[in-house]
Amino acid sequence: MQPPFKFSARTRVGFSDTDAQGVVYYGRYNPYFDLARTEYLRSLGLLGRRGGGDFVMRANDVEYFAPAVFDDEIEVFVRVSRIGRTSVTWEFAAYRKPDDLLLVTAHQTNVYIDLAERKAQPVPDAVRAAVLGFEGDDVDA
Repeated sequence: MQPPFKFSARTRVGFSDTDAQGVVYYGRYNPYFDLARTEYLRSLGLLGRRGGGDFVMRANDVEYFAPAVFDDEIEVFVRVSRIGRTSVTWEFAAYRKPDDLLLVTAHQTNVYIDLAERKAQPVPDAVRAAVLGFEGDDVDA
């Protein structure tokens, strides 16, 4: 594991993920982050909608350090770095295996909204409790 991360998911670069230069196209990293976030939530029993609300993307920033190419195995580390009143901020770091070369880092902020009204509402207590129980003191809450 790569502290402060306690969870990761692995994937492999597909040919369709690469561009004309033969490296992973910058926009293809977001699906890798989605995979890691989904597996994190699955591991905590938090997949699926919660009543009439769900999380939507508010912000996404990515920094690129090294290229990945077709068939590279990538380990994407993910954690919740902050839980606010209506939002959750995620942190990601993707490494190439087996040499552990850092490829990209990212932060994403999801806001919990009422789906009918499309307005922010408090993060559900069950989500907050599960994340804080897993991450411990490593979350800004």
